[in-house]
Amino acid sequence: MIRVVFVDPDGRARQAEGAEGARLLDLAQADGHPLEGTCNGDMACATCHVVIAAEDFARIPAALAEEEDLLDLVPAASRTSRLACQVRLTAALDGLTVRLP
Repeated sequence: MIRVVFVDPDGRARQAEGAEGARLLDLAQADGHPLEGTCNGDMACATCHVVIAAEDFARIPAALAEEEDLLDLVPAASRTSRLACQVRLTAALDGLTVRLP
């Protein structure tokens, strides 16, 4: 199982575990976090925007141009923003910290 620490907007952290290959969006939703994922991962919205901890960002494969285009529309986006539907859990991501805006 891959461990992910979710940090809510109030700064509270909670760890969740997901199977390798699962989407970060699915893990967040299963753990009760309010990420919409309106387009169900078809990269047609940005309702699953998350911010990856700066120290973990290099461990995630680079975003596709389409994802970056959607992130450009998110007012609260930062340099380490990603769409949770586009991040697949791998062993290399064990211990990842994700902030929920």
